[in-house]
Amino acid sequence: MSAYLTNDKLAEIFRTYGGSEKNTGSTEGQIALFTYRIQSLSEHLKSNKKDHACRKALLSMVGKRKQLLQYLAKKDIQKYRSLIEQLGIRK
Repeated sequence: MSAYLTNDKLAEIFRTYGGSEKNTGSTEGQIALFTYRIQSLSEHLKSNKKDHACRKALLSMVGKRKQLLQYLAKKDIQKYRSLIEQLGIRK
């Protein structure tokens, strides 16, 4: 499966998108974390096509990220638009 996230990488993600490295509950930070994990699992699945447990985990993460994105779009459309542009997840 994918490599575990180091504390430095987690702090960097939340500092960049959540405002502070201690603000781990922010919607933007959680979406960025899910995006990072989804990208790493996608890379893993490219070389391990038969890893169905990983595929299931990937699909559940995509669903959770989608729910968070819908929540953010309802709450603040400007933050939603800027976040998807920064992460490059919707075209």
